[in-house]
Amino acid sequence: MPLETLSDGEILLYGLGASAAAGLATGLGALPGLFFKDLSQKVLDTLLGFAAGVMLAATAFSLIVPGIEYGETNYDSAPLAVLVMVGGILFGAIFLDRLDKWIPHEHFVKGHEGPSSSLRKTWLFVLAITLHNLPEGLAVGVGFGGGTEEAIDQGTTLALGIGLQNMPEGLAVLLPLVREGYGRGRALWIATATGLVEPVAGALGAGLVGLFGPVLPFGMAFAAGAMLFVISDEIIPETHRGSARLATFGVMVGFVVMMAMDVLLG
Repeated sequence: MPLETLSDGEILLYGLGASAAAGLATGLGALPGLFFKDLSQKVLDTLLGFAAGVMLAATAFSLIVPGIEYGETNYDSAPLAVLVMVGGILFGAIFLDRLDKWIPHEHFVKGHEGPSSSLRKTWLFVLAITLHNLPEGLAVGVGFGGGTEEAIDQGTTLALGIGLQNMPEGLAVLLPLVREGYGRGRALWIATATGLVEPVAGALGAGLVGLFGPVLPFGMAFAAGAMLFVISDEIIPETHRGSARLATFGVMVGFVVMMAMDVLLG
């Protein structure tokens, strides 16, 4: 039976389920780390570059473009739709920037950020990955917000893309923890747990846009801005520690793979 416009509860369930699957892909991607000791920095930088490319294409083709289209329909004005998207993107970036400053967290390369804290370094690292995954889950949840068959296809494609880019990130979480002396089983659990914020954010995003339809374009723009902030502030700089050229090609490949997925599956 063809999908009609979904109810608010169904939108919430779609957003929750899809973002949960995308988040659990972090643990799935970390599994290979149980069977070998380490990856070369070149390989890891290339994989993380691929993840950044997927996120970049998902931001453009699965959030910004459909967000403008929804805005033109809802507001009956292309300039207003663009203005809402611009505001949402900038607000999303500012929101992530503030969280980055307010919440103590630890990066393996950049070191400590935010206020000082008595938490163990491991949990500060988990907080950093949680901040990273928050906009991804939000993006998946918002992607289902239209409740139409087209929105379900777009949201599903976005969830697949986010899950795909979560896999190398899961490996990038597990390997440094193992190098820090953690057992592989515990490191796998931590890597998986860092993705569990995504269904929370996904349910929040899907619930808000399901209840307040006119905020859908702004919600998509907000998620896009938050993801762009993470890509530019964290992922790409992390991949340029040594193998910048390989990481750049990883970005290119990830971008075209997600672009093809959006066209062929959306």
